[in-house]
Amino acid sequence: MSQNLIDLTLSPESLAAIDEALAVLETHLAGLVALPLEQRRQLTKMGDKSEAFCRQAVNVMNENPGILPRNFEVEALRRDLVLLDTLRPRELRLTRLHERVRDTETALGSDLMTNSLEGYAFLKIAGKSEGLEALRQMLSARFNRTSAKRAEPPGEASRA
Repeated sequence: MSQNLIDLTLSPESLAAIDEALAVLETHLAGLVALPLEQRRQLTKMGDKSEAFCRQAVNVMNENPGILPRNFEVEALRRDLVLLDTLRPRELRLTRLHERVRDTETALGSDLMTNSLEGYAFLKIAGKSEGLEALRQMLSARFNRTSAKRAEPPGEASRA
């Protein structure tokens, strides 16, 4: 093999522990929301400068609750800020882990494709004399350049 970006084996015990850890995360994070794309696009976003404004606003409202209408829930606003601060470090860890899983998947795919192409090239050369022509032709289907567009049955074009 000419390329081997990753060589990793996960034991059944490791996979069971990973699945268990994911189940624990899913259970404890069941309250997380999944926003539809359209709603996500329409929401007011909070960037870095806006976050500083929000933090100051929460402090001012917390210190001056009398200026707000009775139905304004400053406590809910404070809980949102605390939860944001609580989730962020965990989000960072999950993001790093997700990126590593995604990069590992990419590396595995690259290893598989590169080495399969290399093996296929050897098969094309050496396979002719080894009685492997049918298998080579089966593998060559990946490289056929036929149109994905379905051909019209004869006579259909003239009816239109």
